[in-house]
Formats: sequence, C-alpha cells, structure tokens
Amino acid sequence: MRILVAMSGGVDSSVVAALLVEQGHEVIGATLQLYDHGAATQKKGACCAGQDIHDARRVADHLGIAHYVLNREQRFREAVMQDFADSYARGETPIPCIRCNQTVKFQDLMALADDMDCEALATGHYARTDGSSLRMAADPGRDQSYFLAHTTAAQLARTRFPLGDMASKAQVRAHAARLGVAVADKPDSQDICFVPTGSYADIVGRLRPDALEPGDIVDSEGRTLGRHHGIARYTVGQGRRIGIAAPTRLYVQAVDAPRRRIVVGPRPQARDIAVAGLNWLTPPPAGEFRADIKLRAREVPHPATLWLEAGRLQVRPDRPAVAAPGQACVVYDGNLVRGAGFIQP
Repeated sequence: MRILVAMSGGVDSSVVAALLVEQGHEVIGATLQLYDHGAATQKKGACCAGQDIHDARRVADHLGIAHYVLNREQRFREAVMQDFADSYARGETPIPCIRCNQTVKFQDLMALADDMDCEALATGHYARTDGSSLRMAADPGRDQSYFLAHTTAAQLARTRFPLGDMASKAQVRAHAARLGVAVADKPDSQDICFVPTGSYADIVGRLRPDALEPGDIVDSEGRTLGRHHGIARYTVGQGRRIGIAAPTRLYVQAVDAPRRRIVVGPRPQARDIAVAGLNWLTPPPAGEFRADIKLRAREVPHPATLWLEAGRLQVRPDRPAVAAPGQACVVYDGNLVRGAGFIQP
C-alpha cells in the first residue's frame, strides 16, 4: 500500500514511518511548516518549524523515502492561531490542537494523499481506528482520542494510527532505537506548538490586543473585588494566579467578555451542559441515553445522561463538573468514541 505519513520530526511520527517501511509499504513523508517564530524554531520540544523539519528530512533520508515540506503558515495562522486568539477574546478556552486536526492536518494532508494516489494517511497519534471508528489508545496515559474526536468518519476510514496499540512510550522509543531512527531520544513536543514562551497571553495579545485590556474581578453578586490585566489570562475553573487575596480559595466561575469582567467564587460545578458543533462517529440514540464523557483532555471519562435538543447535545453529568466554554465534550462508549462537540457558555 502507498501511505502518506505526517512527519513532524519527532520520535512518534518517525517510528510510524519506519515501521511502515519495515512492513513493506511504499511510504511518502510529508511535513507541515506551520510557523516560524524565531526562538520557537530552535526550542527543543517544539514541532512543525525549524530544526524539526530538518529532523524529519533526516529520518526520511535514513529510510530512503520521498519527503515533502508543505508551507501552511498562512493557513495555520488564519485557521488555528487567529481562532485561538478570537476564542479567548470571546471569553472561551480554545483547544488549538483540535482545530489544527480539523483543518490543516487532516484536510490538507488528506488532499495531498489524494494528489499522490496514496491509499491511506498515517500519523503518530496515540489512538486506534477500525474502519471509520475511533477508539482510545492501549496506553491510557498517552491516549489522544480527545483531540481526534472531531475527525470525520470519512477521514478515519483512510487513516492509520500505528502507535495506538503500543503499551507505552518506552516501547515506541525501543522501536526507534531498533530501527536506527536518529530522533529516538528526542523530547516530546509541547502541547501548543506556537507558544514558545509558554505564555498564551503573548500570542493572544499580538493577535487580539483587546483581550488583554484591564477590567474588573467581581463576585457572583457583581461586587468589585479587584482588577485584572486581560480576560485572556483566565479560564473557567482556574484556581490560581487570580490576583485576589481571600480567606478561602477563589475560582473563576465565568468570563464575561462583553463587560471584560472575571467572575470569581467557589469552584464552579455545572449540572447541565450544552454542547454544539457536533461530530457524530456513530449515530446517537433517540431520547435520553447513558454514556461516558470527557470535558477536559486529561480527565478520566465519567458517566452522564445525554439527549439531543434543538440541535444541541444536552449533558447532565452524574456528578457536577467544571465545564469551560470552548473546551471539547467527547462522548465514549467504553473505549469507543461516539462523537464530540464544544461546550457552550
């Protein structure tokens, strides 16, 4: 089979390419150049820029496969980075990795696979697929199904995740050493590749300076408790770096973007959650149904009652949970992803 492999320059995608070559497939490597932010191009653990592109090319040369670099900086800026900043300006908490998978990675790379008559696209994500279904990875600590849940069934039908059955990252690195992959000991990439300083506010401030304008921090009754330096510095459920001294710990309960206010109080616990922008990988049942959900990437799936109403998914967790607008709600049946959407204010 002719397979296009998305090669970021890291150990995961490099091992994917090497394993597929070892299995006898005709492999073509493709690397997306997504940004070039000076220090980020030299930062260890970044991806899709600078040294990582050279590392991907070096691995491709070692494997004897064709390798292409696609400049998608403008598209990435518009579809991912600008969306990231706009979401914070609306008082939401975006997930740029999902947005990148929805647009640049799977749309653009699948189109390239078509142009090159490739039967499949392979990536270094930790997940499993069988036909058009998506399942959690064998290693729950590295599972990335949450970030892939907005991939369409048609895309999944042509996508391979060779690392999904790996028991651990150590096993992946062992394969890298066995296959002579030069990046076997390379550090993992950071979650948000285009934030080289680690400060989201730096990026948001450049693209949406209005999101860093000062405003009031208030309690649930509207009483002013202090001032903040931009709503982009806060997310629902945040309990640190709020800037208010109080006898009990304060949490961000809401981000009121139109009035540039941060509402604080006890830890927010949502009993009913509205979810829109739905992507169903298996048809949802009629009426109420039971399923497990994840409202944040690193949490363990937990049970809830769900139903469709007026084009939205209504979610009632068995135990009230923190639900930050803009984050994804992913619906599971065991390790099978049923569908996903985005939490609404």
